[in-house]
Amino acid sequence: MAHIFYILTQIAETLIPMFQWLGPWSYVILFTLVFMETGLVVFPWLPGGSLVFLTSSFIAVKPVLKMEIVIPVFFFAAFIGDSVNYYIGHRLSHWRWLKHQLEGPRMVEAGRFLDKYGFWAVAFGRFVPFIRSFIPLISGIMGYSFHRFTIGNMVGVASWVALGCGCGYFFGTIPFVRKHFSLFILLFVLAALAIAGLTFIIKLIRQKIIRKNRML
Repeated sequence: MAHIFYILTQIAETLIPMFQWLGPWSYVILFTLVFMETGLVVFPWLPGGSLVFLTSSFIAVKPVLKMEIVIPVFFFAAFIGDSVNYYIGHRLSHWRWLKHQLEGPRMVEAGRFLDKYGFWAVAFGRFVPFIRSFIPLISGIMGYSFHRFTIGNMVGVASWVALGCGCGYFFGTIPFVRKHFSLFILLFVLAALAIAGLTFIIKLIRQKIIRKNRML
């Protein structure tokens, strides 16, 4: 118990030797986490924006990793992840069973929405947790133009990485944050877990309400 408490309160001191031991593999792990969160729709709960922010803050406090490498790693991980997610949706749209399930006025409205606001939905949806994992998939299923999707994806990812890395690095340069960096990391992790848990509970409640309405 004491060992766990030490790790939680000294996260920065624990991460430094780990990054030094992993070396270049640290970038591979960061790439994989961001790619899975955006490219594989079953992993929307993985850290995305918080990982970009905290990694940049960590570099400002302890420059074990290089910012000039981390930025393109995050960009290509998110950009490729969204493109793969779109392709998965495009492939799923050929399934007859799925086509039958998607038939209806809601899907027609979704198609009209993408035609009108598709670029902005792809670009700014990148800043919304969970939503950014589903917009590429829905775009692929609905047959949204891949050319438009790619442009919106590039703009959204570039803005997301620039803002996340810039704010994170600036946050890490604040003297009070540098002094209590491990505590701030712990608070971020707890906040992310709380948000994920709350989202899961809301989803369960929503499903129960839908089932009750169908039974009425």
